[in-house]
Amino acid sequence: MKGRTRVNHPPDVIVPADNRPLVAPIHQTVKFAFESLEETMRAYRGEREGYHYTRQANPTSRQLEKLLAELQGRDDCIALGSGAAAVAGCLLSLTRAGEHVLCFVESYTPTRLLIQGLLGRFGVEHTMLSIEDDAGIERVLAGKPTRLVWFESPTNPVTRIADIGRITRVAHAHGALTVLDNTFAGFHNHGQYGIDVFVHSLTKYASGHGDVMGGAIIARDEMIRPMRRETVLLGALLDPHAAFLVMRGMKTYYLRYEAQTASAARIAAFLDDHPAVERVHYPGLAGHPRHALAREQMHDFGSIVSFDLEGGLEAAHAFSDALEFFAIASSLGSVESLVMPAQLLKPRGLTAEQVVTSGITGGSVRLSIGIEDTDDLIADLEAALSRASEA
Repeated sequence: MKGRTRVNHPPDVIVPADNRPLVAPIHQTVKFAFESLEETMRAYRGEREGYHYTRQANPTSRQLEKLLAELQGRDDCIALGSGAAAVAGCLLSLTRAGEHVLCFVESYTPTRLLIQGLLGRFGVEHTMLSIEDDAGIERVLAGKPTRLVWFESPTNPVTRIADIGRITRVAHAHGALTVLDNTFAGFHNHGQYGIDVFVHSLTKYASGHGDVMGGAIIARDEMIRPMRRETVLLGALLDPHAAFLVMRGMKTYYLRYEAQTASAARIAAFLDDHPAVERVHYPGLAGHPRHALAREQMHDFGSIVSFDLEGGLEAAHAFSDALEFFAIASSLGSVESLVMPAQLLKPRGLTAEQVVTSGITGGSVRLSIGIEDTDDLIADLEAALSRASEA
């Protein structure tokens, strides 16, 4: 065999069945081949297992999907290229023209904009309430046929808590599906409820290191199968190298989450006692309006701490600039601590009344707590709060 042929057909290296690698290999390939056309056709007809094309499925991504589904307590998962891809794929797959979606003012801004804009152009109607408006939720679901209820808990950024059991019961009683964006709470929370579909941004806690993007849709088999066919057509499945990085991150998921949550609890208590802070939003604090509900629903309270500064917008600006260990950056859940002041949190696509309902003020600040030493972080926050008090 000549060299120019050999480089495209290198020698096979077979790993014995009793000699597996401890880290799953990356199947970094677009195409998969069978030994014969007959076997290829059998696979196309679904008569045997196998892979064809990575846009449809890949062993590395498939391993990640199985892991995430098991952790969330459901049958299967679709891994996608970003959290936004998971949101879009789920909404586009589950809704049709003329149907109605119930969503919430506190929802992740790109999700709201997708429901208000793209789905609206396709003829999907929506109603937007506050996640704490239990009576309004029941009234809407009783009065208007609804395809699905899309919600989050805790919400971003002011960590409001949805009554998941109640929302699920009422939605199902009126024939609506429930979709929970569970990114803030993580894979170890909320699986005990009858949620139809979970959505996660793998960019956050799953990868954990801020170096890869991904998203996941997790549900029962009968829901995943048609959704997989349609999301494949959107071309947004997670590539194998990104899947490998998320798998690597998941090995330390519980260690990171536990450390970040413990640190967040201490930081929330510190902020709650500080005179420059008007209000702290953290469901682990006894003063949180739905602390008891959060304790009932969650194993822990997460690593996102939001608060409002007495000095408003100028104080939030000065505070953010004065921090040493908190980077001013989007995203959350990774190993480094991050801060987002009100200028970056300002909700889009809301009326003035809805902005008030959202709970975001000029002095709002969101912290994502990393794995740095908690004493160092508190000292950094204390110094920055002193600077903010002078603004």
